[in-house]
Amino acid sequence: VRLATFEPGEYARLLTSAHVALGAFGGAFLGMVCLKYFFDAEKDVHWIGVLERRLSQLGKFEAIELGFMMIVLWIFSRSFPPPEALEFMVSGIFGLITFIVVDGVGAVMEPEGGGHQRDLHQAGLASFIYLNVLDASFSFDGVIGAFALTNNLFVIAIGLGIGAMFVRSLTIMLVEKGTLAAYRYLEHGAFYAIGALALIMMLGTLHHVPEVITGLIGAGFIALSLWSSIRFNAI
Repeated sequence: VRLATFEPGEYARLLTSAHVALGAFGGAFLGMVCLKYFFDAEKDVHWIGVLERRLSQLGKFEAIELGFMMIVLWIFSRSFPPPEALEFMVSGIFGLITFIVVDGVGAVMEPEGGGHQRDLHQAGLASFIYLNVLDASFSFDGVIGAFALTNNLFVIAIGLGIGAMFVRSLTIMLVEKGTLAAYRYLEHGAFYAIGALALIMMLGTLHHVPEVITGLIGAGFIALSLWSSIRFNAI
């Protein structure tokens, strides 16, 4: 807080210098979010059928998404010199552990059929923790990119806060209106966008990826999934 307030330039330098660790942690966490959705043996709605059916079948193997993500981390780590390779792997492993812990807490707190009010409160708390860790992972890339515009942490925090509130409000509106049920492939597009962001965050540790490309790829998946849903509903 002291550095961010009185020495914003030094704060920006320190945070930017940690881009390898941040990219590995956020990429690993978001990668697990994406892979767990597609490596689901019980998933019966497929958007890109040729790919998703095979991934769903592979989901019968226990913890296959964890093994896949560890291989991805190892492949990326080979592009770094030994000290940075270790930093990348350790940060990525902590990203995996964070996902396992948050996902496990959610499973433990999930209410059984006809659960009591206390159980519902616990499930709400678990979802709240999960969404906040997810939001934090999304924000890693944005915070580092924001230093290209300003070194003022408080301006960055306000910007990210406004963005988070907008997305959260939009999500609540979509849930209340039953949009995900009406557009069957929209959820698929969202998880493809999360997977793309995870890959871009890890690629960003090696080469700079313009923020406009990141945004367009995510928006492209959402738009295509919406278009496919509209076409399906019209049939």
